[in-house]
Amino acid sequence: MHGKWWLGLLLVVVLMGCSKAPEPDAFDLNAALGGVADARFTRVLAPRAFQFPQDHAAHPDFRNEWWYVTGNVQTDDGRQFGYQVTWFRIALTPDKPVSVSPWASNQVWMAHVALTDVQAGEHLHEQRLARGAAGLAGQSVQPFRVWLEDWQMVGDGAGEFPWAIAVKAKDFTLNLQLRPQKPPVLQGDQGLSQKSSEVGNASYYYSLTRLQTLGEIYRDGQRFTVTGESWLDREWSTSALGTDQAGWDWFSLQLHDGHEVMFYRLRKKSGETDAHSAGKWVLPEGAAQTLASDDVKLKPLRYWQAASGARYPVAWEMSLRQQGKRWRIEAVVDDQLMETGITYWEGAVRVVDADNGKLLGQGYLEMSGYQ
Repeated sequence: MHGKWWLGLLLVVVLMGCSKAPEPDAFDLNAALGGVADARFTRVLAPRAFQFPQDHAAHPDFRNEWWYVTGNVQTDDGRQFGYQVTWFRIALTPDKPVSVSPWASNQVWMAHVALTDVQAGEHLHEQRLARGAAGLAGQSVQPFRVWLEDWQMVGDGAGEFPWAIAVKAKDFTLNLQLRPQKPPVLQGDQGLSQKSSEVGNASYYYSLTRLQTLGEIYRDGQRFTVTGESWLDREWSTSALGTDQAGWDWFSLQLHDGHEVMFYRLRKKSGETDAHSAGKWVLPEGAAQTLASDDVKLKPLRYWQAASGARYPVAWEMSLRQQGKRWRIEAVVDDQLMETGITYWEGAVRVVDADNGKLLGQGYLEMSGYQ
């Protein structure tokens, strides 16, 4: 899972009548996620056969979809950056509009971009919204392209890699190339990621867990040539949180020894971990092993408090029972808050050995539903 259901449903709320996004403290996460989707949307009910590169493209029969990229990169002299770029496709209705107007569309798009400058201790972010019409936003297959205005990710004519990210935000610019080092990892049960016990509360979900990354970052009039590694999550669904779920903590970790970990903890309103929490332990050669809820133990170690008063755990202890691992996962910058239509924390982290403090890897962490 990458936990973006609430962003998609927020976008529906915004574009179906709100003049602006609701304030975070006025937005009821679970009320939005508990909404009933039009029954004509396709639901995720059983495993399916994935095909690549075809499944990199859009799946318009489903209500929600996203292309989500995060990465940790650095210059030759060691200056470190984290980045996030996400495109969201949301269908307001299952039917295309009957109007012949070039502005008519049943699809809306949202994009979030962020840059964490570790040396400066700064986190910059921006959001855009657009209709999926008149060329403003969309997804094409030949050539592969997903875009919102001039923020785009582009591949070759067959959808194959490398993919190029080009984003010019107000405070920074990203020009990066991505090339996978491992095959896609199908999350959940053969790519079906069940989010609660309710039928259809699931997504189709795969990840590219290690993408060789190179390119340039511009900020404050400076150009930085960078290399590093990124992570791609692809997910589509007609789904929602369960009524007893409050939010989640999502980890994507890339270890220097060639392993990767994805794990999401679904949090109940009671504070307990939901049994549908899950993840994958990815081996250096690309094979993946399932992590069930009781295979991973998470313990918050330190909190950062936002101006709103919300407290986010920015340091964690993670233990993997079967692998015999115990790590400390720390934010590279405490304030990596995404203050968009609704506030959430998402940012770059480092992974260190819990016993000796040795640096073992890097990754990204997303936390939602904190108050």
